[in-house]
Amino acid sequence: MDDLKKLRILMVSDFFYPNFGGVENHIYYLSQCLLQLGHKVVVMTHAYGTRSGVRYMTGGLKVYYVPWKPFLLQNTLPTFYGTLPILRTILVREKISLVHGHQAFSTLCHEALMHARTMGYRVVFTDHSLYGFSDIGSIHMNKVLQFTLADINQAICVSHTSKENTVLRSGLPPEKVFMIPNAVDTAMFKPASKRLSYDEIVIVVISRLVYRKGADLLVEVIPEVCRLYPNVRFIIGGDGPKRVRLEEMREKHSLQDRVEMLGPVPHAHVRSVLITGHIFLNSSLTEAFCIAILEAASCGLLTVSTRVGGVPEVLPDDMIVLAEPDPSDMVQAIKKAIKILPAIDPHVMHLRIKELYSWYDVARRTEIVYNRALHYPSENLLKRLSRYLNCGAWAGKLFCLVMIVDFLLWRLLELLQPSKNIEEVPELAFFEDLQVHKPQNFEQGVQAKSRLGPKFS
Repeated sequence: MDDLKKLRILMVSDFFYPNFGGVENHIYYLSQCLLQLGHKVVVMTHAYGTRSGVRYMTGGLKVYYVPWKPFLLQNTLPTFYGTLPILRTILVREKISLVHGHQAFSTLCHEALMHARTMGYRVVFTDHSLYGFSDIGSIHMNKVLQFTLADINQAICVSHTSKENTVLRSGLPPEKVFMIPNAVDTAMFKPASKRLSYDEIVIVVISRLVYRKGADLLVEVIPEVCRLYPNVRFIIGGDGPKRVRLEEMREKHSLQDRVEMLGPVPHAHVRSVLITGHIFLNSSLTEAFCIAILEAASCGLLTVSTRVGGVPEVLPDDMIVLAEPDPSDMVQAIKKAIKILPAIDPHVMHLRIKELYSWYDVARRTEIVYNRALHYPSENLLKRLSRYLNCGAWAGKLFCLVMIVDFLLWRLLELLQPSKNIEEVPELAFFEDLQVHKPQNFEQGVQAKSRLGPKFS
Protein backbone atom coordinates (compact mmCIF):
# COMPACT_ATOMS: atom_id res chain seq x y z
CA MET A 1 0.00 0.00 0.00
CA ASP A 2 1.55 3.31 -1.03
CA ASP A 3 1.81 6.30 1.30
CA LEU A 4 -1.08 8.13 -0.37
CA LYS A 5 -3.48 5.43 0.74
CA LYS A 6 -2.25 5.05 4.31
CA LEU A 7 -4.87 7.04 6.15
CA ARG A 8 -5.15 7.97 9.81
CA ILE A 9 -8.85 8.00 10.58
CA LEU A 10 -10.65 9.26 13.67
CA MET A 11 -14.10 7.73 14.18
CA VAL A 12 -16.32 9.91 16.39
CA SER A 13 -19.69 9.08 17.92
CA ASP A 14 -21.49 9.01 21.25
CA PHE A 15 -22.43 5.42 20.46
CA PHE A 16 -19.70 2.81 20.92
CA TYR A 17 -18.84 -0.23 23.03
CA PRO A 18 -19.51 -1.20 25.77
CA ASN A 19 -22.94 0.05 24.63
CA PHE A 20 -24.50 -2.26 22.03
CA GLY A 21 -26.45 -1.34 18.91
CA GLY A 22 -26.28 -1.04 15.14
CA VAL A 23 -24.09 2.09 15.13
CA GLU A 24 -21.69 0.59 17.66
CA ASN A 25 -21.31 -2.62 15.62
CA HIS A 26 -20.86 -0.65 12.39
CA ILE A 27 -18.02 1.46 13.80
CA TYR A 28 -16.30 -1.55 15.35
CA TYR A 29 -16.38 -3.87 12.32
CA LEU A 30 -15.56 -1.08 9.85
CA SER A 31 -12.60 -0.06 12.01
CA GLN A 32 -11.31 -3.64 12.21
CA CYS A 33 -11.44 -4.00 8.41
CA LEU A 34 -9.73 -0.64 7.85
CA LEU A 35 -6.97 -1.71 10.23
CA GLN A 36 -6.53 -4.90 8.22
CA LEU A 37 -6.28 -2.80 5.06
CA GLY A 38 -3.29 -0.96 6.53
CA HIS A 39 -4.90 2.23 7.83
CA LYS A 40 -4.63 3.55 11.36
CA VAL A 41 -8.00 3.93 13.10
CA VAL A 42 -8.73 5.71 16.37
CA VAL A 43 -12.18 5.98 17.99
CA MET A 44 -13.36 8.90 20.13
CA THR A 45 -16.44 8.51 22.31
CA HIS A 46 -17.63 9.59 25.76
CA ALA A 47 -16.91 7.81 29.02
CA TYR A 48 -19.13 4.85 29.96
CA GLY A 49 -19.37 4.50 33.73
CA THR A 50 -15.85 3.98 35.04
CA ARG A 51 -14.52 3.35 31.52
CA SER A 52 -12.57 6.53 30.85
CA GLY A 53 -9.22 7.32 29.27
CA VAL A 54 -7.45 5.36 26.53
CA ARG A 55 -8.21 1.69 25.85
CA TYR A 56 -7.04 -0.79 23.22
CA MET A 57 -9.39 -3.27 21.58
CA THR A 58 -8.98 -6.26 19.27
CA GLY A 59 -6.52 -5.69 16.44
CA GLY A 60 -4.93 -2.64 18.07
CA LEU A 61 -8.01 -0.41 17.75
CA LYS A 62 -7.36 2.59 20.02
CA VAL A 63 -10.33 4.17 21.80
CA TYR A 64 -10.40 7.53 23.58
CA TYR A 65 -13.15 7.55 26.21
CA VAL A 66 -13.18 11.29 26.85
CA PRO A 67 -14.37 12.34 30.34
CA TRP A 68 -17.86 13.45 29.30
CA LYS A 69 -20.86 11.76 30.88
CA PRO A 70 -24.00 10.96 28.84
CA PHE A 71 -26.82 13.45 29.27
CA LEU A 72 -29.78 11.83 27.49
CA LEU A 73 -30.06 8.52 25.60
CA GLN A 74 -26.26 8.05 25.64
CA ASN A 75 -25.77 11.55 24.18
CA THR A 76 -23.45 14.05 25.82
CA LEU A 77 -24.65 17.52 26.74
CA PRO A 78 -24.10 19.96 23.84
CA THR A 79 -21.23 22.33 24.70
CA PHE A 80 -20.44 23.77 21.23
CA TYR A 81 -16.84 24.60 22.13
CA GLY A 82 -16.11 22.40 25.18
CA THR A 83 -14.77 19.53 23.09
CA LEU A 84 -12.41 21.70 21.00
CA PRO A 85 -9.27 21.45 23.21
CA ILE A 86 -9.39 17.68 23.69
CA LEU A 87 -10.33 16.99 20.06
CA ARG A 88 -7.47 19.20 18.85
CA THR A 89 -5.04 17.33 21.09
CA ILE A 90 -6.19 13.93 19.78
CA LEU A 91 -6.01 15.07 16.15
CA VAL A 92 -2.46 16.36 16.57
CA ARG A 93 -1.21 13.51 18.78
CA GLU A 94 -2.51 10.81 16.46
CA LYS A 95 -1.53 12.71 13.25
CA ILE A 96 -5.07 12.25 11.95
CA SER A 97 -5.73 12.86 8.26
CA LEU A 98 -9.53 12.42 8.19
CA VAL A 99 -12.43 12.59 10.69
CA HIS A 100 -15.43 10.27 10.25
CA GLY A 101 -18.52 11.11 12.33
CA HIS A 102 -21.41 8.68 12.89
CA GLN A 103 -25.11 9.21 13.65
CA ALA A 104 -27.20 12.35 13.25
CA PHE A 105 -28.29 12.57 16.90
CA SER A 106 -24.78 12.18 18.32
CA THR A 107 -23.78 15.49 19.93
CA LEU A 108 -20.12 14.48 20.02
CA CYS A 109 -20.23 13.74 16.28
CA HIS A 110 -21.65 17.17 15.38
CA GLU A 111 -19.14 19.04 17.52
CA ALA A 112 -16.17 17.00 16.25
CA LEU A 113 -17.08 17.60 12.60
CA MET A 114 -17.48 21.32 13.25
CA HIS A 115 -14.10 21.65 14.99
CA ALA A 116 -12.32 19.42 12.46
CA ARG A 117 -13.45 21.62 9.56
CA THR A 118 -12.33 24.73 11.47
CA MET A 119 -8.87 23.19 11.76
CA GLY A 120 -8.77 22.28 8.06
CA TYR A 121 -9.30 18.51 8.32
CA ARG A 122 -11.30 16.54 5.76
CA VAL A 123 -14.50 15.10 7.21
CA VAL A 124 -16.96 12.33 6.31
CA PHE A 125 -20.35 11.76 7.93
CA THR A 126 -22.42 8.55 8.07
CA ASP A 127 -26.15 8.76 8.78
CA HIS A 128 -27.64 5.60 10.28
CA SER A 129 -31.26 6.70 10.86
CA LEU A 130 -34.33 8.21 9.24
CA TYR A 131 -36.07 11.35 10.47
CA GLY A 132 -39.40 13.00 9.74
CA PHE A 133 -40.12 16.57 8.74
CA SER A 134 -43.25 17.55 10.66
CA ASP A 135 -42.75 17.10 14.42
CA ILE A 136 -40.87 19.65 16.53
CA GLY A 137 -37.99 17.32 17.39
CA SER A 138 -37.32 16.44 13.75
CA ILE A 139 -37.50 20.09 12.63
CA HIS A 140 -34.83 21.09 15.15
CA MET A 141 -32.70 18.02 14.44
CA ASN A 142 -32.84 18.67 10.69
CA LYS A 143 -31.66 22.26 11.21
CA VAL A 144 -28.69 21.04 13.27
CA LEU A 145 -27.91 18.49 10.55
CA GLN A 146 -28.08 21.19 7.89
CA PHE A 147 -25.55 23.22 9.88
CA THR A 148 -23.16 20.29 10.37
CA LEU A 149 -23.33 19.01 6.80
CA ALA A 150 -23.07 22.44 5.17
CA ASP A 151 -19.28 22.14 5.13
CA ILE A 152 -18.53 18.40 5.06
CA ASN A 153 -16.57 16.78 2.24
CA GLN A 154 -18.56 13.55 1.77
CA ALA A 155 -21.51 11.74 3.36
CA ILE A 156 -22.50 8.06 3.56
CA CYS A 157 -25.95 6.55 4.07
CA VAL A 158 -26.76 2.91 4.75
CA SER A 159 -29.64 2.59 2.25
CA HIS A 160 -31.08 4.40 -0.77
CA THR A 161 -34.08 5.47 1.32
CA SER A 162 -31.72 6.88 3.92
CA LYS A 163 -29.83 8.76 1.21
CA GLU A 164 -33.02 10.42 -0.07
CA ASN A 165 -34.00 11.29 3.50
CA THR A 166 -30.61 12.82 4.32
CA VAL A 167 -30.46 14.85 1.09
CA LEU A 168 -33.93 16.29 1.72
CA ARG A 169 -33.22 17.09 5.37
CA SER A 170 -29.77 18.60 4.96
CA GLY A 171 -29.84 20.14 1.49
CA LEU A 172 -26.65 18.30 0.53
CA PRO A 173 -25.97 17.83 -3.20
CA PRO A 174 -26.87 14.18 -4.01
CA GLU A 175 -23.48 13.65 -5.68
CA LYS A 176 -21.82 14.18 -2.29
CA VAL A 177 -23.78 11.34 -0.69
CA PHE A 178 -22.82 7.67 -1.14
CA MET A 179 -24.87 4.57 -0.29
CA ILE A 180 -22.86 1.88 1.52
CA PRO A 181 -24.97 -0.73 3.36
CA ASN A 182 -24.20 -2.37 6.66
CA ALA A 183 -22.98 -5.97 6.81
CA VAL A 184 -23.03 -8.91 9.21
CA ASP A 185 -20.41 -11.15 10.81
CA THR A 186 -21.43 -14.44 9.21
CA ALA A 187 -18.79 -16.33 11.21
CA MET A 188 -20.58 -15.35 14.41
CA PHE A 189 -24.17 -15.60 13.14
CA LYS A 190 -24.60 -19.07 11.68
CA PRO A 191 -27.49 -21.59 11.83
CA ALA A 192 -27.82 -24.36 14.35
CA SER A 193 -26.13 -27.59 13.26
CA LYS A 194 -29.42 -29.50 13.60
CA ARG A 195 -32.59 -28.36 11.86
CA LEU A 196 -35.45 -27.49 14.21
CA SER A 197 -38.71 -29.43 14.32
CA TYR A 198 -41.87 -27.74 12.99
CA ASP A 199 -44.14 -29.27 15.63
CA GLU A 200 -43.79 -26.00 17.50
CA ILE A 201 -43.16 -22.74 15.61
CA VAL A 202 -40.99 -20.26 17.52
CA ILE A 203 -41.11 -16.58 16.54
CA VAL A 204 -38.20 -14.49 17.85
CA VAL A 205 -38.25 -10.75 18.53
CA ILE A 206 -35.00 -9.02 19.56
CA SER A 207 -35.32 -5.27 19.74
CA ARG A 208 -35.37 -2.25 21.99
CA LEU A 209 -38.92 -2.14 23.36
CA VAL A 210 -39.67 1.45 22.41
CA TYR A 211 -42.33 3.17 20.28
CA ARG A 212 -40.04 3.59 17.24
CA LYS A 213 -39.37 -0.16 17.16
CA GLY A 214 -43.11 -0.93 17.00
CA ALA A 215 -43.55 -2.45 20.46
CA ASP A 216 -47.19 -1.27 20.43
CA LEU A 217 -47.77 -3.31 17.26
CA LEU A 218 -46.51 -6.42 19.03
CA VAL A 219 -49.12 -5.91 21.75
CA GLU A 220 -51.84 -6.23 19.08
CA VAL A 221 -50.23 -8.90 16.90
CA ILE A 222 -49.06 -11.51 19.42
CA PRO A 223 -52.48 -12.38 20.98
CA GLU A 224 -54.09 -12.77 17.54
CA VAL A 225 -51.31 -15.05 16.24
CA CYS A 226 -51.48 -17.15 19.41
CA ARG A 227 -55.26 -17.47 18.94
CA LEU A 228 -54.91 -18.61 15.32
CA TYR A 229 -51.97 -21.00 15.88
CA PRO A 230 -51.94 -23.03 19.12
CA ASN A 231 -48.45 -24.37 18.25
CA VAL A 232 -46.80 -20.92 17.97
CA ARG A 233 -44.60 -19.56 20.76
CA PHE A 234 -42.88 -16.16 21.03
CA ILE A 235 -39.47 -15.30 22.48
CA ILE A 236 -38.94 -11.57 23.10
CA GLY A 237 -35.49 -10.20 23.88
CA GLY A 238 -34.85 -6.58 24.73
CA ASP A 239 -35.77 -3.91 27.20
CA GLY A 240 -37.33 -0.46 27.16
CA PRO A 241 -40.30 1.60 28.36
CA LYS A 242 -42.79 -0.50 26.34
CA ARG A 243 -41.84 -3.71 28.13
CA VAL A 244 -44.57 -3.03 30.69
CA ARG A 245 -47.23 -3.02 27.95
CA LEU A 246 -46.02 -6.38 26.64
CA GLU A 247 -46.07 -7.91 30.11
CA GLU A 248 -49.59 -6.56 30.66
CA MET A 249 -50.67 -8.12 27.36
CA ARG A 250 -49.20 -11.46 28.43
CA GLU A 251 -51.09 -11.33 31.72
CA LYS A 252 -54.37 -10.17 30.14
CA HIS A 253 -54.46 -13.01 27.57
CA SER A 254 -52.90 -15.65 29.87
CA LEU A 255 -49.95 -16.24 27.54
CA GLN A 256 -47.25 -16.75 30.17
CA ASP A 257 -46.42 -20.19 28.77
CA ARG A 258 -46.34 -18.98 25.15
CA VAL A 259 -44.61 -15.60 25.38
CA GLU A 260 -41.15 -15.66 26.96
CA MET A 261 -39.65 -12.31 28.00
CA LEU A 262 -35.85 -12.51 28.16
CA GLY A 263 -35.04 -8.90 29.03
CA PRO A 264 -31.80 -7.34 27.74
CA VAL A 265 -29.78 -9.72 25.55
CA PRO A 266 -26.00 -9.03 25.20
CA HIS A 267 -24.85 -9.02 21.59
CA ALA A 268 -22.59 -12.03 22.22
CA HIS A 269 -25.72 -14.06 23.17
CA VAL A 270 -28.00 -12.91 20.33
CA ARG A 271 -27.11 -15.83 18.08
CA SER A 272 -27.93 -18.39 20.81
CA VAL A 273 -31.42 -16.84 21.04
CA LEU A 274 -31.95 -16.62 17.27
CA ILE A 275 -31.14 -20.28 16.56
CA THR A 276 -33.96 -21.38 18.88
CA GLY A 277 -36.53 -19.88 16.49
CA HIS A 278 -37.95 -20.35 12.99
CA ILE A 279 -39.17 -16.81 12.22
CA PHE A 280 -37.72 -13.42 13.09
CA LEU A 281 -40.28 -10.64 13.59
CA ASN A 282 -39.35 -6.98 13.10
CA SER A 283 -42.11 -4.45 13.81
CA SER A 284 -40.16 -1.19 13.43
CA LEU A 285 -42.03 1.96 12.43
CA THR A 286 -38.90 3.49 10.89
CA GLU A 287 -35.57 1.97 9.89
CA ALA A 288 -32.75 3.18 7.66
CA PHE A 289 -31.20 -0.31 7.59
CA CYS A 290 -32.00 -3.08 10.07
CA ILE A 291 -28.86 -5.06 10.98
CA ALA A 292 -30.99 -7.34 13.19
CA ILE A 293 -32.69 -8.67 10.04
CA LEU A 294 -29.30 -9.55 8.54
CA GLU A 295 -28.23 -11.33 11.73
CA ALA A 296 -31.46 -13.34 11.79
CA ALA A 297 -31.20 -14.27 8.09
CA SER A 298 -27.56 -15.29 8.58
CA CYS A 299 -28.78 -17.66 11.31
CA GLY A 300 -31.28 -19.14 8.84
CA LEU A 301 -34.49 -17.53 10.11
CA LEU A 302 -37.26 -16.42 7.76
CA THR A 303 -38.00 -12.75 8.43
CA VAL A 304 -41.34 -11.00 8.77
CA SER A 305 -40.96 -7.24 8.82
CA THR A 306 -42.83 -4.00 8.40
CA ARG A 307 -42.36 -2.34 5.01
CA VAL A 308 -40.71 0.85 6.27
CA GLY A 309 -37.64 2.92 5.36
CA GLY A 310 -34.76 0.93 3.92
CA VAL A 311 -35.99 -2.49 5.09
CA PRO A 312 -37.22 -3.61 1.62
CA GLU A 313 -33.65 -3.10 0.32
CA VAL A 314 -32.02 -5.45 2.86
CA LEU A 315 -33.03 -8.98 1.76
CA PRO A 316 -34.22 -10.70 -1.44
CA ASP A 317 -37.98 -11.21 -1.70
CA ASP A 318 -37.81 -14.96 -1.04
CA MET A 319 -36.05 -14.40 2.32
CA ILE A 320 -38.46 -11.88 3.83
CA VAL A 321 -42.23 -11.33 4.09
CA LEU A 322 -43.13 -7.65 4.23
CA ALA A 323 -46.23 -6.09 5.76
CA GLU A 324 -47.61 -2.64 6.35
CA PRO A 325 -47.18 -1.36 9.93
CA ASP A 326 -50.73 -2.45 10.74
CA PRO A 327 -51.66 -5.29 13.13
CA SER A 328 -54.01 -7.12 10.72
CA ASP A 329 -51.51 -6.95 7.84
CA MET A 330 -48.71 -8.21 10.07
CA VAL A 331 -50.85 -11.16 11.18
CA GLN A 332 -51.44 -12.02 7.50
CA ALA A 333 -47.69 -11.80 6.85
CA ILE A 334 -46.96 -14.18 9.73
CA LYS A 335 -49.57 -16.62 8.36
CA LYS A 336 -47.84 -16.51 4.97
CA ALA A 337 -44.41 -17.05 6.61
CA ILE A 338 -45.65 -20.09 8.55
CA LYS A 339 -47.01 -21.58 5.32
CA ILE A 340 -43.71 -21.25 3.39
CA LEU A 341 -41.48 -22.11 6.36
CA PRO A 342 -40.88 -25.80 5.43
CA ALA A 343 -39.33 -24.68 2.10
CA ILE A 344 -36.66 -22.60 3.86
CA ASP A 345 -33.19 -24.15 4.20
CA PRO A 346 -31.29 -22.28 6.97
CA HIS A 347 -27.83 -23.27 5.69
CA VAL A 348 -28.58 -22.17 2.12
CA MET A 349 -29.87 -18.87 3.47
CA HIS A 350 -26.69 -18.42 5.51
CA LEU A 351 -24.49 -18.99 2.46
CA ARG A 352 -26.49 -16.46 0.44
CA ILE A 353 -26.09 -13.81 3.15
CA LYS A 354 -22.37 -14.56 3.24
CA GLU A 355 -22.15 -13.80 -0.49
CA LEU A 356 -24.35 -10.68 -0.32
CA TYR A 357 -22.87 -8.88 2.69
CA SER A 358 -19.22 -8.45 3.67
CA TRP A 359 -17.55 -5.97 6.02
CA TYR A 360 -14.50 -6.14 3.77
CA ASP A 361 -16.62 -4.84 0.89
CA VAL A 362 -17.98 -2.08 3.15
CA ALA A 363 -14.41 -1.07 4.08
CA ARG A 364 -13.25 -1.04 0.45
CA ARG A 365 -16.16 1.17 -0.59
CA THR A 366 -15.58 3.46 2.37
CA GLU A 367 -11.94 3.80 1.28
CA ILE A 368 -13.16 5.23 -2.02
CA VAL A 369 -15.23 7.84 -0.17
CA TYR A 370 -12.22 8.74 2.00
CA ASN A 371 -10.02 9.24 -1.06
CA ARG A 372 -12.63 11.50 -2.67
CA ALA A 373 -12.85 13.55 0.53
CA LEU A 374 -9.07 13.97 0.68
CA HIS A 375 -9.00 15.35 -2.87
CA TYR A 376 -11.15 18.34 -1.90
CA PRO A 377 -9.09 21.55 -1.98
CA SER A 378 -8.40 23.51 1.21
CA GLU A 379 -10.59 26.59 1.70
CA ASN A 380 -10.28 29.70 3.82
CA LEU A 381 -12.84 30.74 6.43
CA LEU A 382 -14.60 33.31 4.24
CA LYS A 383 -15.34 30.78 1.51
CA ARG A 384 -16.66 28.30 4.07
CA LEU A 385 -18.88 30.92 5.73
CA SER A 386 -20.73 31.47 2.45
CA ARG A 387 -22.13 27.93 2.73
CA TYR A 388 -23.48 28.57 6.22
CA LEU A 389 -25.21 31.77 5.06
CA ASN A 390 -27.32 29.64 2.72
CA CYS A 391 -28.79 27.72 5.69
CA GLY A 392 -31.50 30.34 6.29
CA ALA A 393 -32.18 34.03 6.75
CA TRP A 394 -31.57 33.99 10.50
CA ALA A 395 -30.08 30.53 11.01
CA GLY A 396 -27.39 31.22 8.41
CA LYS A 397 -26.15 34.30 10.25
CA LEU A 398 -26.23 32.43 13.58
CA PHE A 399 -24.25 29.52 12.11
CA CYS A 400 -21.65 31.97 10.73
CA LEU A 401 -21.27 33.52 14.19
CA VAL A 402 -20.77 30.06 15.76
CA MET A 403 -18.06 29.19 13.22
CA ILE A 404 -16.27 32.55 13.61
CA VAL A 405 -16.11 32.08 17.39
CA ASP A 406 -14.89 28.51 16.85
CA PHE A 407 -12.15 29.76 14.53
CA LEU A 408 -11.04 32.42 17.05
CA LEU A 409 -10.94 29.88 19.90
CA TRP A 410 -8.84 27.55 17.76
CA ARG A 411 -6.36 30.35 16.98
CA LEU A 412 -6.23 31.20 20.70
CA LEU A 413 -5.41 27.57 21.51
CA GLU A 414 -2.65 27.66 18.88
CA LEU A 415 -1.15 30.69 20.66
CA LEU A 416 -1.42 29.18 24.15
CA GLN A 417 -0.25 25.70 23.12
CA PRO A 418 1.22 25.49 19.60
CA SER A 419 0.65 22.21 17.78
CA LYS A 420 4.41 21.61 17.61
CA ASN A 421 4.46 21.41 21.44
CA ILE A 422 1.90 18.58 21.53
CA GLU A 423 3.67 15.24 21.76
CA GLU A 424 2.85 12.87 18.91
CA VAL A 425 2.02 9.26 19.66
CA PRO A 426 4.74 6.77 18.60
CA GLU A 427 3.68 3.98 16.26
CA LEU A 428 3.15 0.58 17.87
CA ALA A 429 4.97 -2.45 16.50
CA PHE A 430 1.82 -4.40 15.64
CA PHE A 431 0.52 -1.47 13.60
CA GLU A 432 3.72 -1.40 11.57
CA ASP A 433 3.42 -5.14 10.92
CA LEU A 434 -0.24 -4.78 9.96
CA GLN A 435 0.58 -2.34 7.16
CA VAL A 436 2.95 -4.69 5.33
CA HIS A 437 0.24 -6.54 3.40
CA LYS A 438 -3.38 -7.58 3.52
CA PRO A 439 -3.83 -11.20 4.67
CA GLN A 440 -4.92 -13.61 1.93
CA ASN A 441 -7.85 -14.77 4.04
CA PHE A 442 -8.83 -11.23 4.98
CA GLU A 443 -12.55 -11.58 5.74
CA GLN A 444 -12.07 -14.75 7.78
CA GLY A 445 -9.30 -13.01 9.74
CA VAL A 446 -11.53 -10.10 10.70
CA GLN A 447 -14.41 -12.39 11.60
CA ALA A 448 -12.20 -14.72 13.67
CA LYS A 449 -10.98 -11.77 15.74
CA SER A 450 -14.55 -10.52 16.16
CA ARG A 451 -16.25 -13.84 16.84
CA LEU A 452 -16.23 -13.50 20.59
CA GLY A 453 -16.93 -9.78 20.45
CA PRO A 454 -14.64 -6.85 21.16
CA LYS A 455 -11.75 -7.29 23.61
CA PHE A 456 -10.54 -4.47 25.85
CA SER A 457 -7.21 -3.91 27.52
